[in-house]
Amino acid sequence: MYDTILIAAALFDDGRTTRGLVAQARAMLNPGGRVVLVHVLDEIPKYAAAHIPQDQRSAHEHKVRDTLEKIASEVPDMKTEVVVRSGMASSGILGTAKERKADLIMIASHKPGLSDYFIGSTAARVVRHAETSVLVIR
Repeated sequence: MYDTILIAAALFDDGRTTRGLVAQARAMLNPGGRVVLVHVLDEIPKYAAAHIPQDQRSAHEHKVRDTLEKIASEVPDMKTEVVVRSGMASSGILGTAKERKADLIMIASHKPGLSDYFIGSTAARVVRHAETSVLVIR
């Protein structure tokens, strides 16, 4: 059982994967424990950022935050926190886990492909560099 579970929230599938992770986390949470939902927005290269209106970037961040807060509110009797960061996904996940003193990191992973053997997936980088336990769900 865990006091703080960090869930790396993926929203590419309208949050279905994240909702599944939240349900699993709830079963592993100590009474009074909390779940931290974190989503890391990719950093936009400076040459491209100059062509993207700032309000569009802010609107996207607000949409992500609203989606995560909606997912969190679907489980009203569980303490939740929502974190939205920018940068490299694995670094953002690991940094948030350290800041929030997570006992467990939960992350979904796809079936590895050839490109993962050369550059590695986010889940693989999190597993390699985490200072706490990591549960990878497929």
